[in-house]
Amino acid sequence: MDIHQILLKYWGHNNFRPLQEDIINSALEGKDTLALLPTGGGKSICFQIPAMAKDGICIVVSPLIALMKDQVQNLVKRNIKAVAIYSGMTRREIDITLDNCIYGNIKFLYISPERIETDIFKARYKKMKVNLIAIDEAHCISQWGYDFRPSYLNIVKLKEENPAIPFMALTATATPEVVIDIQKQLQFKTENALQKSFERKNLAYAVLKEEDKKNRLLKILNSVKGTSVVYVRSRKKTKEIALFLQRNGIDSDFYHAGLSNDERTLKQSNWINDTTRVIVSTNAFGMGIDKPNVRSVVHIDLPDSLEAYFQEAGRAGRDEAKAFAILLFEEADRIDLEQRIVNSFPEIETIKKVYQSLANFFQIPIGAALNESYSLNILEFSERYNLSIYAVYNCLKFLEKEGYLILSESNYNASRIKFEVNKDVLYEFQVKNTKLDLFIKTLLRSYTGLFENFAKIDEFEIAKRLKTTKEKVTKGLQYLSHLEIISYLEQTNQPQLTYLTERLNVTDISISAKHYHDRREIAIKKMESVIYFATAKHKCRSEILLNYFGEKDVYRCGVCDVCLERNKLDLSDVEFSAVSDQVKKIVQKEPSPITQIVTKIDGVRDDKTIKVIQWLMENDKLVSNKENLLEWRK
Repeated sequence: MDIHQILLKYWGHNNFRPLQEDIINSALEGKDTLALLPTGGGKSICFQIPAMAKDGICIVVSPLIALMKDQVQNLVKRNIKAVAIYSGMTRREIDITLDNCIYGNIKFLYISPERIETDIFKARYKKMKVNLIAIDEAHCISQWGYDFRPSYLNIVKLKEENPAIPFMALTATATPEVVIDIQKQLQFKTENALQKSFERKNLAYAVLKEEDKKNRLLKILNSVKGTSVVYVRSRKKTKEIALFLQRNGIDSDFYHAGLSNDERTLKQSNWINDTTRVIVSTNAFGMGIDKPNVRSVVHIDLPDSLEAYFQEAGRAGRDEAKAFAILLFEEADRIDLEQRIVNSFPEIETIKKVYQSLANFFQIPIGAALNESYSLNILEFSERYNLSIYAVYNCLKFLEKEGYLILSESNYNASRIKFEVNKDVLYEFQVKNTKLDLFIKTLLRSYTGLFENFAKIDEFEIAKRLKTTKEKVTKGLQYLSHLEIISYLEQTNQPQLTYLTERLNVTDISISAKHYHDRREIAIKKMESVIYFATAKHKCRSEILLNYFGEKDVYRCGVCDVCLERNKLDLSDVEFSAVSDQVKKIVQKEPSPITQIVTKIDGVRDDKTIKVIQWLMENDKLVSNKENLLEWRK
């Protein structure tokens, strides 16, 4: 089946989006490929279709459990066999899943980069018939990227095992140095980056200086109709702002990673189906959600990086109709962001203290816990060891960047069961234990494959069928598990902490001072880029973003807040640039009065020259010194 037939049969589309076909053909030709597509640009199809067109299995490396589960679910809905391995699964579940990838007809295996180094994966990988390795969120492999993960550096070992298997790296956010670094770290045979411009012509960016952010938000949502996402920094603020909007007649809800899985699913579903108009969320919301008709994305707080901002703002207007990305900013936000960056680099001794406290909390002896996962209640842990939650979180993220452990997002794992005895033994057990006979029969009727694989179950649904309570079903499953008739893994909804090395003595924890310093410098540079974007008054917002991502030959968008002010001058871009460039040269050479500057400008009428000079003064590019002479502000 060719790639167009696959696209039509499984996805229902007649045509590819721009650049998708080039990326797919590059992979089919066996080339290592870096695909750079903006958020919503259809990255998944770029690796899913070439994998479907060839015999064998595609391994997809992804850092986010929620994204893995979402993509697996979407593939299964299309009758494509896909599985995922993630923290919270037992060794036996992983064992069975990997065996199915070798001996079954699984087409996609989603794994986290940490799994690549485990013995159980390495042994099975050698036996798999792999046709493609896809690396999602590929910017994570670069220390210059905004979300560097050391475990991504292990991915290249898959190539060392079998150099013939092509790599496809995908990202929506990469600066020029990150683009080069991704290909270097993945040992591309030849450079091969296929990039679609990050320009979004239908998206109008605006930065609004505002102290009363709630009421400004209200005005925005009353004037820009349609679905919206409002991003804030704290979980508390999500609820506070959602309630404020509700009181003012706007149908809204809040969302964050601390909610239960059922709550998150319901809130997300209501928003996707337009039952809820506005969702107020932390950055936990949006990954993997492809809702085309979002008319506005509003940021109440400054993001940590332009990569994060671009990705979140880019969730607006995916249907290519007019949409708005609005950042509400006040001077105090700059101080808050600077403090966040400082706080995200805790003292090295504090990092080591948290590592030791974790071992005490989970009762892990030295030398144990390699590749094992633990459900972590951060609030309980912080209170027990008298640490602030924010400090604990930042220490964990630093230990993650040093490759000692990884903290997943809050992760809902449904309950699972598997029968551990064969059918003959089970029949004898049912005959001897007649009170459990109906219970066991109901399990077998409700779920398939219970003797071969772990199956997800719903205790509440089983209770309804048996006309009993969920608590009694849980007790029955626990009892069968105690008798070793079944293995029963109860649902969890906690972040998962996975040890990437065996638990070490705290004196053996090594945190490189150079790494610490380098990462701090990178974080500061990213912060400065955000502040420049928020405070710039003279340069098109879209130009700033596109320049940041390495696109140089770009023109002002004409629709952002800066461009709209420029448009009032009734000057062409050529005229404005001609005056602005000449003014800059004149005053950089020698501070001058307005009258003298005007006489020195060539090729443009005096009235137009005066308009440009006034605009430059209003936007703080030209400033008066003590002698009332104009200077260029650097």
